[in-house]
Amino acid sequence: MRDVLGDVRGWLAAGDRVALATVVSTWGSAPRPAGSRMAVSASGKIAGSVSGGCLEGEVFEQAQSVLKGAPTQLFHYGVSDDLAWTVGLSCGGEVDILVEPLANVHRELMDAIEAEHPVVLETATGERAGARTLRPATDPDMQKLLERETPERRNGLFLEPFPRPPELLIFGGSHVAIPLTRLATVLGYRVTIVDARSKFAEAERFPGAHKVIHAWPDEVLSGMPMDASSYVVILTHDPKFDDPTIRAALAGQPRYIGAIGSRKTHRDRVARLVAAGITPAELERVHAPVGLDLGAQTAEETALAILSEMVAVRHGRAGGPMKSPA
Repeated sequence: MRDVLGDVRGWLAAGDRVALATVVSTWGSAPRPAGSRMAVSASGKIAGSVSGGCLEGEVFEQAQSVLKGAPTQLFHYGVSDDLAWTVGLSCGGEVDILVEPLANVHRELMDAIEAEHPVVLETATGERAGARTLRPATDPDMQKLLERETPERRNGLFLEPFPRPPELLIFGGSHVAIPLTRLATVLGYRVTIVDARSKFAEAERFPGAHKVIHAWPDEVLSGMPMDASSYVVILTHDPKFDDPTIRAALAGQPRYIGAIGSRKTHRDRVARLVAAGITPAELERVHAPVGLDLGAQTAEETALAILSEMVAVRHGRAGGPMKSPA
């Protein structure tokens, strides 16, 4: 919903009616994952996507039918259908798409997203297709789903998590922090830069950052809640900053903690922290040397390696090549 929220808000403000098409299940080589959404206005505008382009025309027509009074309906597209060759799913993929008019619960969902309140949208896909409710993050079962960030279809329901936006906390306004801020912002991370050194904590260096804070890193972390939406990258490369920042980060539950430095630097760092009372098991949570092994040579390449590892951790992957070994 985040991908189409701005367009939908604009259409509604202009008095346009809106239908939503949502991928609720996929099999095989489906072009888009579950949770992908396309919005269609009564005036013929489109935002978002439910495929690589092969289904959009067909789904657009179904959305227009819904806007003219047709009921909410679950559509199945796949290679076994006569329509498959027409819409372009001859690659072998199958997909279920729910097409429905925008309802009050969707407006509430957009409000929750904009207010950064984590919720789960529960939509019926069985006999009562389209019945919906918002489930709060306080529900333990919903908390697990929000942490995984992956929609699920179970017992005739499609459960779609909307956690708060991922937040990247960069400690150390170094030359690597500049491209890391830029790349992370493009991927939807809200970036905060923290540095106790005034010349490195200048807002002009990081025009895309949400915040630039001139303070000691551990002091900032001690008063900041950290959960699965939080990512911590430490670029200070100085024990007097690194060590207290790692201790403070380990006290929370961020999804990712990464610290720059060579293997020897990290071995020395681990020795100091263990001597200070941090257990080796706790320190296993720290990714160091930070980033995937891309052979990075420049600040931009190093930022890419760090962000690549963050994305891999976010989605539970090792970060290896897609190509299978021969």
